[in-house]
Amino acid sequence: MLLFGLSRQIQKEKNMALLKYESQVRPPLVEGDKNYHQISEDIVRPIETNPSKLWWTGFLIAILLLCFGIFAITREVIYGVGQWNLNKTVGWAWDITNFVWWIGIGHAGTLISAILLLFRQQWRTGVNRAAEAMTIFAVICAGQFPIWHMGRVWLAFFVLPYPNTRGSLWPNFNSALLWDVFAISTYFTVSLLFWYCGLLPDLATIRDRAKLKWRKFFYGVASFGWSGSTKHWQRHEALSLVLAGLSTPLVLSVHTIVSFDFATSVIPGWHTTIFPPYFVAGAVFSGFAMVQSLLVITRKVLKLEEYITIEHIDVMNKIIVLTGSIVGCAYLTELFIAWYGQNKFETYAFFQTRANPFSPYGWSYYLMMSCNVISPQIFWFRKLRRNLTVTFFMSVIVNIGMWYERFVIIATSVFRDYVPSSWSTYYTPTIYEIGFYLGTFGLFFTCYFLFSKFFPVIAVAEIKHILKKAGDNYKEKMGEAERETPEEFAHEMAHAH
Repeated sequence: MLLFGLSRQIQKEKNMALLKYESQVRPPLVEGDKNYHQISEDIVRPIETNPSKLWWTGFLIAILLLCFGIFAITREVIYGVGQWNLNKTVGWAWDITNFVWWIGIGHAGTLISAILLLFRQQWRTGVNRAAEAMTIFAVICAGQFPIWHMGRVWLAFFVLPYPNTRGSLWPNFNSALLWDVFAISTYFTVSLLFWYCGLLPDLATIRDRAKLKWRKFFYGVASFGWSGSTKHWQRHEALSLVLAGLSTPLVLSVHTIVSFDFATSVIPGWHTTIFPPYFVAGAVFSGFAMVQSLLVITRKVLKLEEYITIEHIDVMNKIIVLTGSIVGCAYLTELFIAWYGQNKFETYAFFQTRANPFSPYGWSYYLMMSCNVISPQIFWFRKLRRNLTVTFFMSVIVNIGMWYERFVIIATSVFRDYVPSSWSTYYTPTIYEIGFYLGTFGLFFTCYFLFSKFFPVIAVAEIKHILKKAGDNYKEKMGEAERETPEEFAHEMAHAH
């Protein structure tokens, strides 16, 4: 009995020590009375059961959009880029806008996965898997725009730096466009490894639960013989930290290099040193908005409300209002420097073309400011931050605004260049440019729907890891231990004796 009392006292001291480092004000990250088995049942259930009608509806819509995109690209390959409404000054408006927008969408996944893992933020566990998958699919969509824009896509190997017999035909290593190739391919490779590395324990869980032979074989091969041994976990954690360390600088470097596509030029409105941090903040801003759009729907369709909680939504909305404010400061800084620098070309680009409400593209500038700077400020209010309807609506608004940000930067700078005689008419995309963009949406959501059907949308092993620290019922038990008085403890000891 004495040993029992001593062990009880030690356990209580451990709980009290843990409570010193963990705020009990923060709501639980796993709601309900969950145990390890229940977590596996809840998260793996959508994989083992037939898809719902909502899943089939969304999947078929995505397939139709993808088919429309394939048609638009086929037309462009057969007849050339003349199918797009390009002219002598606006040479790549719609497609480079979409390219930069999709790259930005992919940034939140790596941020949630890598940086928050290094900082040991527990709230990432409910959303990191879907965000990582979103990163991979978004980079696949983005990479298509430069490829298909080549026109004669079968000659794409000309841009690769390898020894050849074509004389002076060699990639220009001073070009930021070539830096894009290496940065984005590296980013995609590391993100894919990071995503798949995290999947291994969960794939083994699905393999062990599988009843059909093809399912057991498929997940057995995909899990690479994961057994859950101590050595496997040690190697898994070491690899995760290494990949997180590699991914962290990529979050900053990839969109910085994308910004160099503009900042290293001499076009008014582009030649500015604020672009790298401004683009990175905007990428995180739009990426988190897309994560919110996906998770609000996913938690409802797959019935995962107890794992993707309002607390997750609240924390991500805080990041959205922070990065939105940073982007707003960048917009104002651009206007100030254009005025302070007294460069007549910069002044014309910002005050006569962009900020002038009566200019041809003035409406897009004010739409961008409204969506990206003004509207996210409602998230200063906790009630609105935790409202799912407001969150979903605002996430869509933010992504519309971030698309217009890229369009404003590109179109308003190139449709009026240094020579008035070459000024182009108002640029509008053709149906084939729009079709290409909608096709990438179809590709993105087709991949995401297939991912949600055959892979766990939430990291099972990581949710189990934080269950006893952030689970609803375990937090209640620790709270009871904290509230226990010495007299109550003495009474329990006497009763046990």
